[in-house]
Amino acid sequence: MTKILYVEDEPFLGKIVKESLESRQFEVCMVADGRDVLAQFKVFQPVICVLDVMLPHRDGYALAQDIRQLAPEMPIIFLTAKTQTEDVLKGFQAGGNDYVRKPFSMEELIVRIQNLLQLTNAKPVLAAPNGNIMLGSYTFYPHKYELHRADSLRKLSHRETELLSILAENRNFTVPRRDILMRVWGDDSFFNSRNLDVYITRLRDYLREDPALEIVTLKGVGYLFKCEGRENF
Repeated sequence: MTKILYVEDEPFLGKIVKESLESRQFEVCMVADGRDVLAQFKVFQPVICVLDVMLPHRDGYALAQDIRQLAPEMPIIFLTAKTQTEDVLKGFQAGGNDYVRKPFSMEELIVRIQNLLQLTNAKPVLAAPNGNIMLGSYTFYPHKYELHRADSLRKLSHRETELLSILAENRNFTVPRRDILMRVWGDDSFFNSRNLDVYITRLRDYLREDPALEIVTLKGVGYLFKCEGRENF
């Protein structure tokens, strides 16, 4: 079963959503209090999180940032009654992949969950037991948001870490541009597309010391991260 961590403090709505998801063969762990979420996350080990925004003790935005520290690739959907554009942007900036406004239909939520799971069902990142990923002469630490080479260390932003993780797990394979936009920003708008170009340029600069690494733009398609030689462990 697909394991969903569902965080909602409204008992009636929570019961309906939980039972509806379970009727579709999802395994659901429901948490009502923000301060209990991380403990349940570690024990339950979900493959996707559905978070209400307004919660007691710790809101959904803060929880998403906490979860991203533990699992940078975890798919996160926000549920909220807030409809202002700034609220939506805050959700994506906090690390959310999708944003569902209340009231919502269960059919819409289930479709969004399924779509996000398909988008994030990439090949597993080949990593050493301590979580680092070898990329040529670089060592990438997703959980620490760091890229190392020899004696140098570069701190990465959340977006840079997400993007490099996607390229690393799909090394030597084409990654469609839209898939990257949906995973990292939650939509494929023109504005976000331009942001993606900026981040790709930054990563190329960060990796420029190793000629065996190359991020190739496939015009109209996406990107190919060429990683020759030793790739992992």
